[in-house]
Amino acid sequence: MTSLNALGYPKLACKTPVPSDIEVSQQIVKEVGLLPIAEVGKQVGLTDDEVIQWGIAKAKVPLSARESRKDQPNGNYVVVTGINPTPLGEGKSTTTIGLAQGLGAILGKKTIACIRQPSQGPTFGIKGGAAGGGYAQVVPMEEFNLHLTGDIHAVTAANNLLAAALETRMFHEASQSDEALFRRLCPDGKDVSPVMKRRLKKLGIDPDKNPSDFTAEEKSAFARLDIDPSAVTWQRVLDTCDRHLRCLTVGQGSKETVKSKEKEGERLQHDRQTGFDITVASEVMAVLALSKDLADMREKLGAMVVGYSRAGTPVTADDLGCGGALTVLMKDAIMPTLMQTVERTPVMVHAGPFANIATGNSSIVADEIALKLVGKDGYCVTEAGFGADIGMEKFFNIKCRYSGLKPKAAVIVATVRALKMHGGGPPVSAGKPLQKEYTEENVELLAKGCCNLQKHIENAKKFGVNVVVAVNKFKTDTDKEIETVKEASMAAGAFDAVLSNHWAEGGAGAENLAKAVVAACKACDDEAFKFLYDVNKSIKEKVEIISKEIYGADGVDFSELANKQVMQYEKSGFGNLPICIAKTQYSFSCDPSAKGVPTGHRITVREIRSCAGAGFLYPICGDIMTIPGLPTRPGFYDVDVDLETGDVLGLF
Repeated sequence: MTSLNALGYPKLACKTPVPSDIEVSQQIVKEVGLLPIAEVGKQVGLTDDEVIQWGIAKAKVPLSARESRKDQPNGNYVVVTGINPTPLGEGKSTTTIGLAQGLGAILGKKTIACIRQPSQGPTFGIKGGAAGGGYAQVVPMEEFNLHLTGDIHAVTAANNLLAAALETRMFHEASQSDEALFRRLCPDGKDVSPVMKRRLKKLGIDPDKNPSDFTAEEKSAFARLDIDPSAVTWQRVLDTCDRHLRCLTVGQGSKETVKSKEKEGERLQHDRQTGFDITVASEVMAVLALSKDLADMREKLGAMVVGYSRAGTPVTADDLGCGGALTVLMKDAIMPTLMQTVERTPVMVHAGPFANIATGNSSIVADEIALKLVGKDGYCVTEAGFGADIGMEKFFNIKCRYSGLKPKAAVIVATVRALKMHGGGPPVSAGKPLQKEYTEENVELLAKGCCNLQKHIENAKKFGVNVVVAVNKFKTDTDKEIETVKEASMAAGAFDAVLSNHWAEGGAGAENLAKAVVAACKACDDEAFKFLYDVNKSIKEKVEIISKEIYGADGVDFSELANKQVMQYEKSGFGNLPICIAKTQYSFSCDPSAKGVPTGHRITVREIRSCAGAGFLYPICGDIMTIPGLPTRPGFYDVDVDLETGDVLGLF
């Protein structure tokens, strides 16, 4: 008789050695079979009309699933983060999924994992996908790592529609009088659109006034945004690592010319310098992650600032008449996507902001729905990207600030490999064999690197949450090395430190981790949670608090440009927004090669961008780029399709 797990499904039959991630996924799909997605939803009480099927293996969950359960108590809120990783990644997403499987399939707790949708950039670049790995992953991993339900495409489309609206408005304003602009925006016989009424209210003009009755001053104020080309902040995006789009010139076509104001008959090229960001760094993606509902998303999208007028006034998406159209493009994307793990436990996949550039967390709505569905005794396991100095800090100070949710525990993922690197081990590079320091026991090197983990534990405790360290086991780790990490964790004040082997064993390998998380949540003081800073402090003060308290920096150096931007933002009323620092994920400092816990360093802010619609400012520090480049041998070299079966090959 086949043995069953705590959910009543056949226990996972793990192979040794563990096959590649895509082989595991395809094994589960073909040999075990996927649970119908409606049945996955029923595990946590979703009704048939709350599971909008999107193909066979995934479904959208409407926000009504949260509203209909508004009186139900929330479950236990657990965030999974990590130490500063190597370029290979340390299994944070794998641990998130493994922990959810341990809680659900093994302990029988009602559990939902909430993770981000992966970007095509790292999927085809150097890092690979983000479905987890081994026997702790979301399936089918091909669908998860590629188009999924098209949310990232929707973000790209919305972002670039706004970019097109911005460029075309600047072009037409450069070649038309105020009267001509007004006639084209408000032609005779056509009603003033709702988005235009928003602008009229902003200008203090009666939105119900007949356009034919506008004064010349009102027509000019309404029609001419007078955007300063040197103060445009909005960029185009695409979901690919393409370094050559970081800086470029637009408007080079033969038709992109305007009449010269100085010389009769002369035409000037209407061009300007701009660039691309990666889609997951777009403010539209941040809006998706931080919106509470469709109405809130509409307001946030409309409030996004694209630049400033020559008078220094912020120009928004609604000023360009674009807010409603952006919302239409995003209306399906506001719904989280339901999938399943290899052990048939539910997963909510939603939003995908990069952590080293953007907010690094999945959406507020996914977490809220999950917390209501699992109920008082259940668990929502949500992931915060990259190291705790980035993703976790933003989770607490930005996401929790806007959601009002209080986490009960933080899981920090550590590996012997990464800690040896922080102890002074040789560089780790994708595509190159690991050196002997990482494949043979070296307790002394490991012990030196444990300071990095201890600093992350110290940081997490500043927010008032219990910390559980998950030592993600690799096959070369020895018992002495594992014990060294556990001892260092407890010495730094961790609630518990547990070996977890979910990659090789699925939920069974994370059973002890799951038990430790249950205990940490029970021991949680609900009133202990606190933010690191008061948002009403000045922009510079908030940046300095994060830099000193979380990164251990001596101080912050602001460039001349950053200083000007600080003044602009405070003048525009954005000074009380939270801070989302963009920096390298590989170090507490701005220098990715500075391992362990660097001291005596300073944080260099080269510019500060506003995400006024989403609700934060993000300083760009050091050499971090907002669109990554590809390595010499990207991951796409290995990706292909089996022409007989249609199976995807080579994803990792």
